[in-house]
Amino acid sequence: MLFAIKLNLALHQQSHEGFASSCFEEDEVDFKRTEKEQCTAAHIAINVDGDKQNHTEKTQRQSQNVENGKQHSMNPNSTSELTVATSATSNKSKLLLVGLTVSTTSVIVAILWYFCSWKYGLPALIAAIFATTLVAVGWRWFYIALVTTQRDVTALWAYIRLLVLIKRYERNNVSVGDIFQMNVEKYPDKLVIVSETQSWTFRQLDQFANRIADLFHSHGFKKGDVIGLLLENRAEFVGMWLGLSKLGITIALVNTNLTGASLVHCIVVAKCSAFIYGEDFEETIEGVATQIPPKLYQFNNAINKPVRNSAADLATLMNSTNHVTTQPSAIQHPNHHDRLMYIYTSGTTGLPKAAVISHSRYIFISAAIHYTLGFKSKDIFYTPLPLYHTAGGIMSIGQAIVFGATVAIRKKFSASGYFADCVRFNCTIAQYIGEMARYILATPESDYDRAHQIRLVFGNGLRPQIWTRFVDRFNIPRVGEFYGATEGNANIVNNDNTVGAIGFVSRIIPQIYPISIIKANPDTGEPIRDAKGLCQRCAPNEAGVFIGQIIKGNPTREFLGYADESASTKKIVHDVFKKGDMAFLSGDLLTSDERGYLYFMDRTGDTFRWKGENVSTGEVEAQVS
Repeated sequence: MLFAIKLNLALHQQSHEGFASSCFEEDEVDFKRTEKEQCTAAHIAINVDGDKQNHTEKTQRQSQNVENGKQHSMNPNSTSELTVATSATSNKSKLLLVGLTVSTTSVIVAILWYFCSWKYGLPALIAAIFATTLVAVGWRWFYIALVTTQRDVTALWAYIRLLVLIKRYERNNVSVGDIFQMNVEKYPDKLVIVSETQSWTFRQLDQFANRIADLFHSHGFKKGDVIGLLLENRAEFVGMWLGLSKLGITIALVNTNLTGASLVHCIVVAKCSAFIYGEDFEETIEGVATQIPPKLYQFNNAINKPVRNSAADLATLMNSTNHVTTQPSAIQHPNHHDRLMYIYTSGTTGLPKAAVISHSRYIFISAAIHYTLGFKSKDIFYTPLPLYHTAGGIMSIGQAIVFGATVAIRKKFSASGYFADCVRFNCTIAQYIGEMARYILATPESDYDRAHQIRLVFGNGLRPQIWTRFVDRFNIPRVGEFYGATEGNANIVNNDNTVGAIGFVSRIIPQIYPISIIKANPDTGEPIRDAKGLCQRCAPNEAGVFIGQIIKGNPTREFLGYADESASTKKIVHDVFKKGDMAFLSGDLLTSDERGYLYFMDRTGDTFRWKGENVSTGEVEAQVS
């Protein structure tokens, strides 16, 4: 009986606590522009199968809850004292009721057990536990627990597998290069990256990476150096950063759409000591050559091709000397928590920030989406997204590097070629961003629409208005919508195909993954605090800012921040639910329904969403001024 009382008190406590991009090559499609459209030369121009069109769209401030269609609101001036007082009174009444129920049922169970033995006493005990829990948390809690059990248990199992993997790699000080080497030994002749013009095996990619490592080692580069990389989607892109990582070098993956001051900023803020760029960007570099590091390497599609900007011919260097193709030796090994790369992300203001991606975080991001959505090593992935961003460069390419899968890439996205590519490469999983789905839907129907073997599409930004149309037309069995920030720890996944939801937080065991929605000013994103100076959780169907608790030592709760430490501090909120705790402040407005499903509402600050990228109005201003 004491166990029953403890169980129900624990359940009662649980119910009240806890932290409850790309480049486009597009078919000609005419879309009506909204009055809030903006554009910038620093971002993507859609290539409409030969005709270029600029499309911009400000993320609409919509307040749609897909579950019940209600409009959500947020009142920054709500009276927190009244809420606290009402909650306290309610809790006292509930505790009194629980006490009476426990006392009564305990007496009944004791009598039945004494006079009728366990035959009647055991069912009575079970009934007593049920009745007490029902009173403690309410019948509605039982209903929610019932309908979300499969979702939560599936996610919990994936989370456990993720933690086991991460802890094992951490204990053995494993780097990304180490894991890739394991897959090379396991799948030497399996295709790792394929495209319209390339088909590379694991062995070929490893040999290319080793030659890069040997070349740059001979040029004096060492662990701790930073080298920038500006290259379009191709197998060599992966081979270059992978090879440099074997030396312990941090690679800054630069957005291929940047020019001028924005490009210089990205190179300077990362403190690059050298810069590698493809021949397609020769003129771009020529315009800023005097403002960036003097050590420039140009990668051409052919050897002995003339280069400008006093750059070294990387392709010729790799072929003119006898650089080893085996695993580099006598080189300082990168550690599990060392910096692997910088990925640039536009924040709420200002120029792009270099988000820190360590070896451990690369592994974590790849494994988290892998286990949560049930990916397999035998899957063939399709991504037309740019590899300099997290979505394409880690979530998809990471399936090859970490889990030995095959990834099909494309230089630029094409709506008419999306499912044609999936058929061509026999893909089983495809990646999207929300804008892509809209363009693909606008193409004429074709034989490729349902000729593919896609069992799941995953990505972010698939709007509820087109979700059902997309899966119905193209016969998509499952959608894995996710939400997250490259640098953040408030990342979620919709693992059960709920239309419109970007993820969920368990209503039964929210402490397992401490994320929450807090009350905040909808314009600035600044948290609204109570009389004690603490943040306030939002109720279901109430919009607020999404946060993730920061816990040092927990790989799922880390916040590594940016190369610029001052930028990192601006994303951390202190004294959240108790004095001294910290959380990552996403800057995005979300809302949740009764079952814990989360829905994207809007962005705070001066940003807008454009062709899969967050664009700061500060960047636009810098371009037009």
